[in-house]
Amino acid sequence: MITLDTWNLSIPVGTPSVTINTPQLVSGYTDGYFKSGDTLFFWAPVTGSKTANAVYPRTELRETKADGSVNNWQYGAADNMLRAAVAVNQVPSTGKIVIGQIHCFGSTEPMLKLEYQYKDAKRLGNLVVKYRVTPDAEPEVITVAQMVPMNQRFTYTIHLTPAGNLTVNAFNYQWSTKVDSTWAPKALYFKAGVYTQDNTGYATEGGAATFYKLTAEHAKKS
Repeated sequence: MITLDTWNLSIPVGTPSVTINTPQLVSGYTDGYFKSGDTLFFWAPVTGSKTANAVYPRTELRETKADGSVNNWQYGAADNMLRAAVAVNQVPSTGKIVIGQIHCFGSTEPMLKLEYQYKDAKRLGNLVVKYRVTPDAEPEVITVAQMVPMNQRFTYTIHLTPAGNLTVNAFNYQWSTKVDSTWAPKALYFKAGVYTQDNTGYATEGGAATFYKLTAEHAKKS
């Protein structure tokens, strides 16, 4: 069982799209876009509605506190880790879905996205990091792992230390960097699920993934 007591959920319904609060999730919320139990299943069709200021639909968890209020953090205050075991089950015609993020509160520009990019000719995908060196920079695109099959379970971790060391491990490969100090005052938070990078096509098109494990940890400095 994956614990949901520190998350809320965006689903691609309504204008802007609806957020399911933490108590609802904990009580066993399920619908056509999200199913919980021993695993978590996320589905975001290309025809789904969007969150405010977003271009694409998502069915995606966002960090909260236990009372349901949003949980934002500065990286220098703790050792911050997002851990997941996941399989990508479907991609839209662009081949791209985001499965994990470090987002920035009050901004439409996240620090980091972890994206699965399916290559139809090879029937395999790449795991790609899109990373902003500074909050105002355009994202750099880094391929972390290649030849990742659809429907195959793999693990990823996104780790940001109090010293600003950022590491992404995915499909047994690793990428790391030192975060620029301009990120230090920013209020950050983890997201995980399916953020479909496409908004055209039929209702049967979209992104889907199954999470077998998911935890967000913030170990305070002693």
